[in-house]
Amino acid sequence: MALLLLLPPSILPTTIFTLVFHFLLLTHATKNPDFHPLLAFKTATDTSNKLTSWNITKDLCTWYGVSCLRNRVSRLVLENLDLNGSIQPLTSLTQLRVLSLKRNRFNGPIPNLSNLTSLRLLFLSYNNFSGEFPSTLTSLTRLYRIDLSHNKLSGEFPVNVNNLSRLLTLRLDQNQIHGHIPNIDLSYIQDFNVSGNSLSGRIPEYLAGFPDSSFTQNPSLCGTPLQKCKNLPALASSLVPSSGSIPGNKTHKYGGPRMGTLVLIAIILGDVFVLAIVSLLLYCYFWRNHSNKMKERKERESNPKSLEGENQKMAYVGQQGLEKGNKMVFFEGAKRFELEDLLRASAEMLGKGTLGTVYKAVLDDGSVVAVKRLKEVHIGGKKEFEQRMEVIGRLRHNNIVSLKAYYFARDEKLLVFDYMVNGSLFWLLHGNRGPGRTPLDWTTRLKIAAGAAQGVAFIHNHNNNTNLTHGNIKSTNILVDVSGTARVVDFGLSVFTLPSARRSNGYRAPEASDGRKPSQKSDVYAFGVLLMEILTGKCPSAADGGAEVELPKWVQSVVREEWTAEVFDLELMRYKDAEEEMVALLQIALTCTAVVPDQRPKMSHVVKKIEELRGVGDTLDSVSESPSVSEDACGGAAH
Repeated sequence: MALLLLLPPSILPTTIFTLVFHFLLLTHATKNPDFHPLLAFKTATDTSNKLTSWNITKDLCTWYGVSCLRNRVSRLVLENLDLNGSIQPLTSLTQLRVLSLKRNRFNGPIPNLSNLTSLRLLFLSYNNFSGEFPSTLTSLTRLYRIDLSHNKLSGEFPVNVNNLSRLLTLRLDQNQIHGHIPNIDLSYIQDFNVSGNSLSGRIPEYLAGFPDSSFTQNPSLCGTPLQKCKNLPALASSLVPSSGSIPGNKTHKYGGPRMGTLVLIAIILGDVFVLAIVSLLLYCYFWRNHSNKMKERKERESNPKSLEGENQKMAYVGQQGLEKGNKMVFFEGAKRFELEDLLRASAEMLGKGTLGTVYKAVLDDGSVVAVKRLKEVHIGGKKEFEQRMEVIGRLRHNNIVSLKAYYFARDEKLLVFDYMVNGSLFWLLHGNRGPGRTPLDWTTRLKIAAGAAQGVAFIHNHNNNTNLTHGNIKSTNILVDVSGTARVVDFGLSVFTLPSARRSNGYRAPEASDGRKPSQKSDVYAFGVLLMEILTGKCPSAADGGAEVELPKWVQSVVREEWTAEVFDLELMRYKDAEEEMVALLQIALTCTAVVPDQRPKMSHVVKKIEELRGVGDTLDSVSESPSVSEDACGGAAH
C-alpha cells in the first residue's frame, strides 16, 4: 500500500486495475480443483520449462495440451516434451478421460490411478516407468486403450486385466514382463502386443489370430503364431523314475526299472481295452438313437398331420386353408408357377412377426422363394385385400423387396417374395455376438443405412402419395442382398395389424401411445431408431441392460453428457478415421427421433444428408425386385 502512494497520480488507477484484474484471474483459476494438481505436475516434471503457456494468470483450459469439459480437465496430451520425474500429481484429475504422455522421461512406478474413473485412453509409451503393471488400472472399467510399451515394467502378466471388458488395445511390448500369458477373455481386443519381454509357455488360443510380431523376442514363448510347443512325454515321465532304483526291483542295464516298464505297458493295454469298450457302448447307444429317429421320421412322413419343424410341405403349413380352386395372382415381371407347385414345395420356417410367419420354400425346379403367411390380421374382405396388394405390388425399386405374388382364401393369405440368403440387418448386427463373430464394418453399415433410407423415401414419395407408409420399420425388416445392398420389406402391411397386436416398442414413435395410426412421420422416428441401432450395436428396447430403457433415451442421455464416443458400438472403435462420419450420422438419427412429429425431417431429406455424408449423389432411381427374410424380434436384450 505504501508503494502505491509513492506512484504518480496519473498511473495510479491503471496500476490498481491491473492488480485487481490479476487477482480476480488468480482467484478464478484457483477455484478449479484441477489447477493446483497441474501446477504441481509442472513444477515436478518440467525442468526444461517447455510448458511456458501454463501461466497462473490464464485459464487452465487454454494451456498447451489441456482440454476441458465443463471446466474440468478431460484430456491431457503432453508428448515428446522431455518431461521427467513422477506423474503422481495427475492422479487428482478425477474427470480425466484421455491421458497421453508418450516419449518423455518419466520414471519410477506408475502411481495409483484408481481415482481416474472416467479414463478411456491411456498412452504412457516410450518412457522409463518401472515396477509391475499397475494393478489399479484393472479397476478402470471404461478403459478402451492401454499403451505402456517401451518402458521398464517387470513382474508377471496382469491376470486382472480380464476386468477390462471394453479393452480394444493392450500394448506391453519392449518391457521386462515375465511368466505365462493367462488364458483370459478379452472379447473385443483388436491391438495386442507383448513382444520384447521375457514371457514363456504357450500362447493362449484366443490370441492366436494376432501376427507373430505381437509375440516375438520372447525366447521361451511358443504356440501359434510362433513355433509349435514341444510336447513333453508326460505319461512316461510321470510313471518311469529317471534315476536310481525301486526297492525290491532289479534295474535295467541303462538304469531304468524293468518292473516300471512292464507296469507302463500294462496300463497302456488297459487303457486301450477300456477305450474299446467305451467306444462300443457309444456306438450302440447312438445307433439305437439313430434307428429310433429314422423310425419316427418314417412315421411322420406316413402321417402328414404330424409334420412340423423345418421340413414341412407348404400344403401342411396352410393346413385346410389353401383352396386349390383359388388362383395365385402374379405381378408383372415375376416368374409364374402354379399353386400346386407351391403346395409341393418344402417349407423351412425363418421367423415370426406380428403379422404372421415367414417360410423358405424350395420349388420342384430348384428355385427358392420366401412365403409370408398372414395370421392374426384384420382384413375386411377380399376386395380390400386385393386393393392393398395392388398398391404394394406396383412398387419397384432397388432398395425395396417387391411383392411377386399373393394368394387369397377365406382362411389363408400368402405373400410371395424373392428369397435372400444373406438375411436381415438384425442378424448382421446382433447375431453371434462373441468370439469368432465377423464384425459388421463401418463402410457396410453406412451403405446399409443409405440404402434403407432410399427404400423408405421411395415408399413415401411413390406417385406423390403422401399417405403410403411403411408402418413397421425395424432391423428384421431390412434385408441385405449378395452385393450388400439394403432392401426394405413388409411395407404397407400395417393396415392389417390387429389393435391388440404387440408392436416393436423400441421403434414406436411417442405419438403412437395416443392411438394414432402409423404415419410417414412415425416412419421417420422408427428409421432414426434404426440408425441408432446401426451405430450402437444395441437392441432398441434395452440399450443399458434394462427392458425399460429405450435406445433413443439412452443415446440422448449420453450425448447430453458430452461424451458422444461412449455411444458407438465397440466393434466400430477401430475406425478412428470415421469418427466424424459416425457423429454426423448420429446427429441425423437424433433429428429423426424428435419427440414432436413436425420437427422430424422428411425421408427425402434424410437420404440427402446420408448421401452427402458418404460423398455420393442422390440415387433415388427405380429398379425391380428383391427379397424377404426372417422377422425375429430383437428380444429386448442389450448385447
